[in-house]
Amino acid sequence: MTDRILKLLTWPAALFIADILLWHARDKLAGNPSPVWLFTVLSNWIGLHGFEKPFRLGVASAEIVASVLVVLPWTRIVGAALAFGVMSGAIFFHLAGPLGIDPYTDGGKLFTEACGVWLCSAFVLFAWRREASALVERWTGVRLLLAWLEARR
Repeated sequence: MTDRILKLLTWPAALFIADILLWHARDKLAGNPSPVWLFTVLSNWIGLHGFEKPFRLGVASAEIVASVLVVLPWTRIVGAALAFGVMSGAIFFHLAGPLGIDPYTDGGKLFTEACGVWLCSAFVLFAWRREASALVERWTGVRLLLAWLEARR
């Protein structure tokens, strides 16, 4: 019963993920000044001077793909994993890079939204953990600790 409730709660989580990712992907694709500045700072910081545009468009593309995959029930796990990975990168660059938590001096809204998407993605992966573990094993042949523990019951 608890698993069923958790899986039903992945719907609002998936919609939140898609909403936030699509909102920011739109700004990245349009070349709005804020994301252009942000990705210029990041690309220069990692030593890829002049690669702002491919970096920005690549992240926007990954966000769009994750948004579509996470709202489709049969690809929700893959979408959540992709969103989790993209947001892990975003959080890393905010914390370890030159951006800081509040790069736009708006109270850290961008960082807060990244953390929200990261947590929702983690929740989706947790709710579908058995299926995610089986998917990883089928695609890679690697048995996750979770699958090993389940087999030992």
